[in-house]
Amino acid sequence: MARPKKGFRALLDEAEALVRGLEPARALELHAAGEAHFIDLRDADELNAEGRIPGSFHVPRGNLEFRVDPASPFHDPVFDREGPFVLYCAGGWRSTLAARALLEMGLEDVSFVRGGFAAWRDAGGARDDSPL
Repeated sequence: MARPKKGFRALLDEAEALVRGLEPARALELHAAGEAHFIDLRDADELNAEGRIPGSFHVPRGNLEFRVDPASPFHDPVFDREGPFVLYCAGGWRSTLAARALLEMGLEDVSFVRGGFAAWRDAGGARDDSPL
């Protein structure tokens, strides 16, 4: 099997240079103030097993670009709102790459939670355990 020309670490480093990463404490502040739309990128099984940030919107990573683009039949009106949008996944990798994709699509106020939901939880963040 051929090695990729650019590995995941290089992709993450490039994305982190372009996208604002939020420390969990700052994400907690934004959530408490109701100043951001939190987007959960994890798979449904992950949400049901671990819980999610209360009030967050679930958009699996594999569907994100289709849900953002108004020209897509899968467009979600949550992305018609004014930002900021705060993306998160389990540990921060998917949300870092996803945030870069949203910036490239034209959304301007996009960030991700450094360390993902695990860091949110470890920082004392609330969680919603209701099933999807």
